[in-house]
Amino acid sequence: MNIPAHAPLHLLHTAAVGTLATHARQPEGFPYPSVLPFAPDSQHRPTLLVSRLAEHTHNLHADPRAGFLAFDAPGGDVLSGARVTLLGMFEQVDSTPEVVQRYLRYHPDAERYLILGDFTFWTMRLERLRYIGGFGAMGWLNGAELDPLAPLDFAEENALIRHFGHQLKNDGGVELLGVDRYGIDLKRNGARSRLAFEEVKPNGETLHAALEDCIQRGAI
Repeated sequence: MNIPAHAPLHLLHTAAVGTLATHARQPEGFPYPSVLPFAPDSQHRPTLLVSRLAEHTHNLHADPRAGFLAFDAPGGDVLSGARVTLLGMFEQVDSTPEVVQRYLRYHPDAERYLILGDFTFWTMRLERLRYIGGFGAMGWLNGAELDPLAPLDFAEENALIRHFGHQLKNDGGVELLGVDRYGIDLKRNGARSRLAFEEVKPNGETLHAALEDCIQRGAI
């Protein structure tokens, strides 16, 4: 089946909440679904902030294999909306300034959980994914096919956010959450949105030009 170019990638930047399915310890082996907020990392993979006491965290320590479902259903029509199911292994990652800063851009309210000191970050190492975007737009991809390009450097992304973020917020109250080679993530009136580029931007110079163009055209 055909999958629109980069559609699963854009969906992972559009959705703010997903369903994590871990392997239950008791009763052993049963799927254990949880609904969790997530943020895409620089490789577009879901990053979770979870409590050490949560059942799904215990499950991941026992068996890191998991599924993760993200969807976008405008108007509540789930069957007509786009959804992607990811299969892979979740790995705990250190709370580096880069990981913390990126997650808090997408979920600023999560700072209160970090203060508690009982929460840890986990990121999925993607094996396969299945995307469904409507009739005739569905199929499987290997994890490496989600994005074959090297991720945008954290410092480059931060420089772009600093340069354009204040202008967007002052001009229209829009927050610039993230920048990558395929588009930008925005928040307006509390709602997240994704602005996809017409073509891939290979470096910081082309990204800078793309953001300037989007602002001048009023696309943001």
